[in-house]
Amino acid sequence: MNTKIRRTGIAAIALGATLGLAACGSGDSSTTAAGTTGSGDSSMSDPAAQTFGDGCSAVPKTGDGSFQGMATAPVASAAGANPVLSTLVTAVTKAGLVDTLNSQKDITVFAPTNDAFAAIPPKTLKSVLADKATLTRILTYHVVPGELAPDQLAGSHKTLEGGTLTISGSDPDFVVGTQKASIVCGNVPTANATVYIINSVLMPKM
Repeated sequence: MNTKIRRTGIAAIALGATLGLAACGSGDSSTTAAGTTGSGDSSMSDPAAQTFGDGCSAVPKTGDGSFQGMATAPVASAAGANPVLSTLVTAVTKAGLVDTLNSQKDITVFAPTNDAFAAIPPKTLKSVLADKATLTRILTYHVVPGELAPDQLAGSHKTLEGGTLTISGSDPDFVVGTQKASIVCGNVPTANATVYIINSVLMPKM
């Protein structure tokens, strides 16, 4: 009887040791099946690693307007910290869309640069900025539900404005909308959106 108990106890200890080793192996999230560590994925630790486009060099290297800074802020706030998007932020503020954009979940924003707005005749731009309804339509035409990765861009997409935005081409040479805008810095992550910085202001059918 004592021998049987002793053998049972030894078996239990051996089983416990086996389960303990298995638990340790499954709980080590830092090691992948290939034997590399998860922290070695630069696209996870560095938001800049997944971006593309020559215009990305104009984005600040540090601070709230950097790729790292924008990745932690909702999209309107992130754009507000980026000096290449200051005119867009002025337009979004005039339209009263800051809270709307910041509260949206999983959206794609095509963000025109300051130079894109500068290409609009000053009189026309001033008129649009003063017309909240028209400005809202134009800005929401730059927003698409869902966060689109580069390989999902080509095709037709329904915008928050209600119209359809058509994109052709492939990474990195995309053509966006009838204005044939180019993406100067793409796949920029923010807390609630993926941003593609473009070199032209998109216009919906008015």
